[in-house]
Amino acid sequence: KIHQFRMGNPDVDANVTLYLVANELGQIRHNALESARIVTHQFLEKKIGLQNYYMVILRYPHHVIREKPIATGAGADRYSQGMRLAFGRPAGVALQIRKKGTPIVMIKTRKEFLDIAKQALRKFNYKIPLKCSIEVSE
Repeated sequence: KIHQFRMGNPDVDANVTLYLVANELGQIRHNALESARIVTHQFLEKKIGLQNYYMVILRYPHHVIREKPIATGAGADRYSQGMRLAFGRPAGVALQIRKKGTPIVMIKTRKEFLDIAKQALRKFNYKIPLKCSIEVSE
């Protein structure tokens, strides 16, 4: 489950802001978001240091994913109900992207670290199941 949404130094004197923007609709499970956050945070911390960037995950996973367990083993066909009343148990949460162009992550840093920040956002994108693009604003 994702625990942290803000990493780095909030008081960084940044002159460039990068956004990872979703190019398609879909949903991202909380464990994929946490995996992407860890990889990106460690990469930025190792390459440019904790004081030189501020990263924020802009969206929160609200959508509850439910799954109905399938009966297995001997005699499962006798007491299995199929998909009747298949509300299911909560299996996790997901972030839903309902509009193209929705920003997912923001990184603020200095212009000298622009290429490293782009590379970090690419690493974030590898961990999530949507096609995304990187937008840079100064």
